[in-house]
Order: sequence, then structure tokens, then C-alpha cells
Amino acid sequence: MPDPPSEAFGAPGIEPRWTSSAKVGVGTAYHTASRLWFTLSHGVVNEVYHPTADQPNTRDLQLLITDGETFLHEERRDLTHAVERPDEDTLAYRLTNTDPGGRYRVVKDVLSDPHQPVLLQRIRLEVLDSTYAEKLRVFALLAPHAGGSGRGNHAAACDLAGEPLLRAWRDGTHLAMGARPGFLRRSVGYSGSSDGYQDLQDGFDLAWSFTEARDGTVALTGELDLSAPGRTAVLGLGFGDSATSSACALLQALGDRFDEKRESFLRQWKRLDDGCDGTLNRLEAQCGDGGGLARLSRCVLLAHEDKTYQGAMTASLSIPWGAHQSDADPGGYHLVWPRDLLHAATALLAAGETATPRRAMTYLACLQQADGGIPQNAWLDGEPFWPGLQLDEVAAPALLAWRLRRAGACEGLATPAVVRRAAAKLIHSGPVTPQERWEENSGYSPSTLATCVAALCVAAEGFAEAGEAAAAAFVHDYADWLAAHVEAWTVTTRGTLVDGEPRHFVRINPAEAGDTPVPGSVDTAEVRLKNGGGTHPARDVVDLGFLQLVRYGVRPADDATVAASVRVADAVLKHDLPGGPGYLRYNHDGYGQKRDGSAFDTEGVGGCWPLLTGERGLYALAAGEPAGPYLDALAAFANPGGMLPEQLWRFPDDPDHDLEFGGPAGSAMPLCWSHATYLNLARSLCDGEPFDRIGPCHDRYARDGRRGFDATFWCPAHPIAEADAAKPLRIVSDRPGTLRWTVDGWDTSTDTPLTAPLPLVHAAELRPADLPAGGTLRFTLHHADGGGLGRNFDVRLTG
Repeated sequence: MPDPPSEAFGAPGIEPRWTSSAKVGVGTAYHTASRLWFTLSHGVVNEVYHPTADQPNTRDLQLLITDGETFLHEERRDLTHAVERPDEDTLAYRLTNTDPGGRYRVVKDVLSDPHQPVLLQRIRLEVLDSTYAEKLRVFALLAPHAGGSGRGNHAAACDLAGEPLLRAWRDGTHLAMGARPGFLRRSVGYSGSSDGYQDLQDGFDLAWSFTEARDGTVALTGELDLSAPGRTAVLGLGFGDSATSSACALLQALGDRFDEKRESFLRQWKRLDDGCDGTLNRLEAQCGDGGGLARLSRCVLLAHEDKTYQGAMTASLSIPWGAHQSDADPGGYHLVWPRDLLHAATALLAAGETATPRRAMTYLACLQQADGGIPQNAWLDGEPFWPGLQLDEVAAPALLAWRLRRAGACEGLATPAVVRRAAAKLIHSGPVTPQERWEENSGYSPSTLATCVAALCVAAEGFAEAGEAAAAAFVHDYADWLAAHVEAWTVTTRGTLVDGEPRHFVRINPAEAGDTPVPGSVDTAEVRLKNGGGTHPARDVVDLGFLQLVRYGVRPADDATVAASVRVADAVLKHDLPGGPGYLRYNHDGYGQKRDGSAFDTEGVGGCWPLLTGERGLYALAAGEPAGPYLDALAAFANPGGMLPEQLWRFPDDPDHDLEFGGPAGSAMPLCWSHATYLNLARSLCDGEPFDRIGPCHDRYARDGRRGFDATFWCPAHPIAEADAAKPLRIVSDRPGTLRWTVDGWDTSTDTPLTAPLPLVHAAELRPADLPAGGTLRFTLHHADGGGLGRNFDVRLTG
């Protein structure tokens, strides 16, 4: 009979944490059958995701090396690390970790099985000091976080098909670890008490052989057999929804030659170029590295697409400041932000890819709600995570639809309905956004307004081409009204940041949906910044968001206020880093590492964002200035693995926290938005104009110079208190009904039915003949369903 299980001691183990966000690599097989993603940092495997790209199942998988007498080395802490991609068009990696004492090095080829959810590492031990040739022992140590949590995990040693395996599971997520040749010894335990590291640290040998550890933070340890010629072994980690499925996938993968797996993995990725239109070859001339980072950026973006929910792309396969984050918070950046998805899909179009952007369009269409709203961010299955509403994200489906159409890749996609719903939501919910693109404040945002105007122009174009002239005119009129008020809502005339530059765009003019706009509030309002940023005059908080007005085409690059705002932003936000100019999100930003180098914990000091260097470069291109140096700076910001971070450290070196001046901070890395901006800028340099320019918007405003508006708009989300009596006034509602109005204090009144100028939008128009200048319009709405606004509203009539 088999021996009874030997239970580990020390339950439930230490408090689980995630791990470093400083990834030097991310990878997956290109084939959709292999539903597994992996990340790399500090020479080891970190999170492994399965069965979707939003579910991490491991903290890390590293090697422990000992001579059995005098030392125990942890790969990630004690060795020096180097990373290579032997083929620049794929996401296969080689990690070389070297003993600083010169005794040995470990070389690992890392990839995922081309058709199964299995991570494979071919491990070679190279003995550099012959006196250690027979002494070195190597152990694999895995910290599982099955199903996205380190709590409540179970672990066991088992034998299947004659193979010595280690397994872990929680709820319906199972993983199995094995090797060829098979493990020499193995044990499971609780992290911090009975795990293999604790055992090896005390005596440099694996004395424990526990076969079971239940309901805790667990660890799996197996000794690799590296005694054969060449000192090579293959370590595998398989996943499934049962013990049988995970072990079966693992053993099938280990049963094939590693070189065959590798060749199949490479072939899959290389097929990308078979149908490519040659765009990437064009980008090579703009890139100082011959196009290497452009090709990697394309691969990184494609690797963030899920294989179950195709078209969905997470923002990053990382968890900012993960080593300091409890896994009680399920978030991280492995969620879908519609804004980030738009940037990624646009960048892939810039690189000549259409298949994934088409799938992204379908995914956004399914994520879009019936009223045109869209979640701030969501799990891959569409379940919202954070509850915010951001109007630039509402606009995202409309903008992607137009870009696909421009690329000739819209056939078969049901984009008109999606665009119409987006336009309706923008009209009902704007122009005040509950959150701008930094997800922190509500108000009038230049970047959000630019995005809304561009999306509305796209919608109007669609209505016109469908022969719906009245709907096209209505949407154009609303876009014109927004565009004409951008300066009034978001430009200060009393800025104090730079001498001689009192007039410039602000980051945000604070307001809430439903507030009556106050003329001149941008000069007098105060904005309370998140993450400990403090409270400041809105006129003296700036970001680069106004540049979106130029990129999308709401304002020309030579607009005087834009140019002044660039001078202010360069003076206030720019930092000269070793790689080139870096830019803060905004002054007083508190989202970032603490000044002492410790991790962000709801407060910190914002770092420089590489994507903003790219946006500044796009403006330089539009303004006729040299833009190449900004692309070179972006490339210089990449780490040795080519990953572009979210933020850069802008202070002197801090060795205690592994921070270098101008190098990655502890936030997300890679960030898809950063890689997308690199591709966007490279393509824009090829084309001689910003690739993400929205043609109908640019032609109407930047090229033709349209600044006026033909109608004024009132809606419950933006109840204006004043209107020009010489222009039509349109009262907008999201439901059918009747407008009851008076201009004589209810001595007489008129009922005007609301009509539907476009789907989901209902409105009544009062003509100038109805609006006596100097008088007051008073009205209320009665909805057809029996409801109403429940109060009167007054609008002063000027003119």
C-alpha cells in the first residue's frame, strides 16, 4: 500500500503578495489553442495567466541553487540577470542568470506550448568553476496563486503515468508541475514555514518530503535532475480545470522534443508577416534600431489579446507595485480599459494589422450598453470592475469604427448602430465628464472634449452617408457647439505658472454632471487632486491633454492658445532624462513611487510617462518641428527586454529600491498604451502627419477653421443658464415627451412635442422668434412614460 500523506506544518502560511511589475518580457503562443500567458522579471517567471489574460495563477516560479555546503542562491535575488529574444519577431525568451561569484550560470529558454496551456522552460546549468561540478543542486520553487488568489490554495505531490509531479489547485483552477528528466525529490509546504526555501536555507538540502498542504499560501518544490550530459532539463507547468486535464496537458507537452515545440512556437509568430502589407518595413527607416522595437511593440500588443474573448486586450500583464500588493485586491492592470483598447487597436492599424482591430471593434460593440455607455474598465467577460463613466471611452467605439473604415477593414462589422449609440450618450452625458482620461476628476477636460467632438464628427459623417441629413446636421451642430466653447470652458486667462503666459489650457475645470455652467469658473475654481496631490487653483494645474485637440483635428497646431500651452507644459511638466524628454501627467500628481523610493500606497509622487513623450512628438510633427528625437527617447526608455513602462523615475539613483534616474519606476510594465504610442509616432513620421488624426474633424475645424455654432443646447446633464436669443435653442432629453415652456412667467405656456432627430435622442427646438432677447425662458419636461424633471428651469436670453 502507498505511504499515507505527509502533511506540511505551519498552515496557513504567510500573507500572500503579488510580485514585481518590472517585467522584462511577456509571452504567449500565437495560436488560440494555447490559452496561457507568461511574464518575466528578475530572471524568473512571474505571473502565468490561464485560461484568460485576466486570471493570474502564480506569483513566481524560480530556481534555488545550492552547493549543499556553503550557499543557497535565489535566482531572482542573488544572481545577475540578462534577457534575450533570439528571434525579434517572436516572444520566445532566453534568460541567463549568473552567479556573481563566478561558479555557475543558468540559461533558460522560455516559451509556451504552441497548442496547450503549458509553460515550458529548457534549463541548462553551466558550471564555470570545476570545483563545483559535482556539488551543485538545482530546485524549482513555485508559488501558486490559483484562480487569482494566494489564499486557500491546496498542494500535493502525486504520481501520474509513472511521473513524479507536483500539483496545486483552488476552486476550479488546477496546475501541475513536472520535469524531464523527472524530479529527484519533491515537497509541498506553506510559504514562510514549511516551503522548500525554508528547508534548503537550513542545511542546504531538501530534508522535508511533505506530500500535502491544504487551504493556505502554499509552495511547491522539486529537485531537477541536471546530472545528464549537457546538464539540461525541461521544466513544465500545465493548467486545466481538473487534476487530470492539467497533468495530461503537462505530460503531453513534456513528451515532445523541446526543439520541436520551439520551432512550432516561432513559426506561429512568423506567420504574422505572411499577410502583412509591408508597413512594418516602412517603419524601419524611422526607427533608430532598425525597427526592432516596432516589431516587438506589435508582438506585445498582440500578446495582450485574449483568446476566449477575442478582440479584448488588457492594459498590461502586470500589477503595479505588485510586490507590495495583497492579492485581496483582484485588479491590477489585467483588465480592459476601452481607452487603452482603442490606442492598442489604432497602433496595430498603424503597423498594418487589421484582424485584431476588427475583433476589438466587435468586442467594444458587445461591451457597449444599450444607451451607448461603456464601462470604465471591465473583466474580459464584460463584467464592470470600476463603476466610473468617462466620455472619452464612450467615444472609443466610434473612433475605432472610423479608423477601420479608413483602413478598408470595416466590411461585415455592424458599426453604424454602435456609432449612433455612442453619439447619443455623448450628447446626453456631456460636455462635463464624470472622469477625464486620468480617471480622477470630473469637469471640462480639453482631451475629453477633443475626443467627443471627433467622435461626433464621425457620427455625423455616417448619418450623412446614410442619407439622414437632418440627423447629420443635428450632430454636427452639437459638435460645433462643443468645439466653439472649448476655450471658454478650459482656458485660463490668469495662469501664474510661467511669467508672461497667463492664457493657456488647464488640465481640468472642475464641475459635476448636472451643474449649471458658471462663466469664468476656470479662472476661479479650485481642483482637489487625488492620491494626496492637494487642492490647487484649477488655472495652475496643467497636463498635455490639450494636445489631443491638435491630434484629432479640433484645433490647428499653430493655434495661438495651443502654442502658449505647449510652452507652459514644457516649462512645468518636462524633465530632461538620460533617454530624452519625459513628461508628468500633470503638476502635483500623486500617482507614483514615493519620493523616498518606496511603493505607491494611495499617495506618492508622479513619474514621467513615456506615452506623453510620444504625444509631444505627435504635436511636434503636426507643428512642423523635428519629431524624430521623441521617437528616439521612447526607444531609450525601454528596459533591456524592450518593455516600455507606464512611469519613469525622475530623481537620482536609489539603489536601495532598484531605481535608476530615467529608468522604469515600480508602476505597470509593459504598458500597452506606451507601446501603442511608439507605433503611432513611428507611423506618423512615415506619413508626415499624425496617424490618429480624425479626418472629418480635422477638415471641419483645423483645416476649414470653423469656430462658430448655429444652435445652443440644453440637457439635464448640462443645464445652461444663458443662451443667445439669436440662435435656436434645443432642449434635449433621453426619452420622448413634451416640453412645456413660457417666456412670461407662466401667464401663457406652450407644449412642444419632443422629436427624435437621431436614435435615442429626443429634442424640442425653440426658434429665435420664440425667444425674446432680455427675457427668461422657463420650462419643464414631461416624459411620455409619465415621469418628468420635477422642476422648472430658467434660461436667460441674451442678444
